[in-house]
Amino acid sequence: MLAAWAAWLPRRAVSGAGERSTDARGIVLPLMFALGALAILVWSSVDRVGSPAIVLATGSVLVIMCRLALTWRENSRLLRASQDEAMTDALTGLANRRALALDLDRRISSASGERPFTLVLFDLDGFKHYNDNFGHPAGDALLQRLGSSLRSHLRGVGTAYRMGGDEFCALIDPPDGGYEVDAEAAAAALSEHGEGFAIGCSFGSITLPTEAQSAEEALRIADQRMYAQKRRGRASASRQSKDVLLRALSERNPDLGTHVHDVAKLAAATAAAFSLPPDETEWIRLGAELHDVGKVAIPDAILQKPAPLDESEWEFIHRHTLIGERIIAAAPDLHRVATMVRSSHERVDGTGYPDRLTGDEIPLGSRIIAVCDAFDAMTTNRPYRHGMDEQTAISELRRCAATQFDPIVVEHFIHALNTRETRIPRAA
Repeated sequence: MLAAWAAWLPRRAVSGAGERSTDARGIVLPLMFALGALAILVWSSVDRVGSPAIVLATGSVLVIMCRLALTWRENSRLLRASQDEAMTDALTGLANRRALALDLDRRISSASGERPFTLVLFDLDGFKHYNDNFGHPAGDALLQRLGSSLRSHLRGVGTAYRMGGDEFCALIDPPDGGYEVDAEAAAAALSEHGEGFAIGCSFGSITLPTEAQSAEEALRIADQRMYAQKRRGRASASRQSKDVLLRALSERNPDLGTHVHDVAKLAAATAAAFSLPPDETEWIRLGAELHDVGKVAIPDAILQKPAPLDESEWEFIHRHTLIGERIIAAAPDLHRVATMVRSSHERVDGTGYPDRLTGDEIPLGSRIIAVCDAFDAMTTNRPYRHGMDEQTAISELRRCAATQFDPIVVEHFIHALNTRETRIPRAA
């Protein structure tokens, strides 16, 4: 009876709710009792053993067998739960990347040209900006809402997956073959707008099995198409936002429009002298074009004053980088440029504004813009003085290297300036 009772009752968890013991006692004790019962039954075949002992030993074996059956059932349930967990994204409840790989292999092997299906990869636009502004818990809640929206949209026509991070995926079976429409509608389901943020979605789709014969190839092509669309969208959105801001700046002060164009040309050439990737160079060029946009809030009496500025007027000027940052950051795609503009008047010795950053604390793009902006200002005629010649301006940049400017940036700028393509004609 003790053997049967010990075999029947599960060991209680002692270290937390839902935890199960994994030590050997849970199996050793039932086995010891089972061996004892078996020994009695074997001994009864060679010597006389009381009937109660045989009955109890047989009962113990039967109870232990029942317990093993229950253990098998419990393990099967745990195995199924573990398999489901391995195939499910913990945050959104959607199928995960592992499930996609299995489903995609199975679907490709059974699909035909007469009954194709569509693989679509989605990547959220603006999610990093949302996370930075509202925090990771809010970002997780957003991913849960968008995942639920995508699953609801695809109900009956496809399966939604979360690849990880802000990437989602779908396998779609459109009845009329209109996969592009379904993909665009699914992308709309992965969009959300609110005060201070706008979440969009780029996607790339591929028809299977006509365009690819393996899961790896299908994912690679869809990924390439998705990022091609993302680059086009970013370029278009950034370009439109930039054009609007530059138009406003030019209407406010035509001279500033010319100045930022020249500074942008010099900054792009200097960034290229650093052998930076083309995308990085383009961001720096864009930051240089927009570095003075905050001056739209500075009165004309200060901007066009034909004499040096007094202390209160300089305080006004020192606010323009913060104003520029706020204006530019209103366009989520230009968040990186906004940060660059904020730091464009810092000095490497820590005496700049607005944050008194030093050395490498200042973004490289901001350090490049500072040098190019100073050179253009020194060589341009102002109402209260004539511009310097280029050699004098270069000497001034070198003199202020390590205090106002990054010496390495100054030398790269001079190298870029001395190339024919980057020379900017100056009025005599």
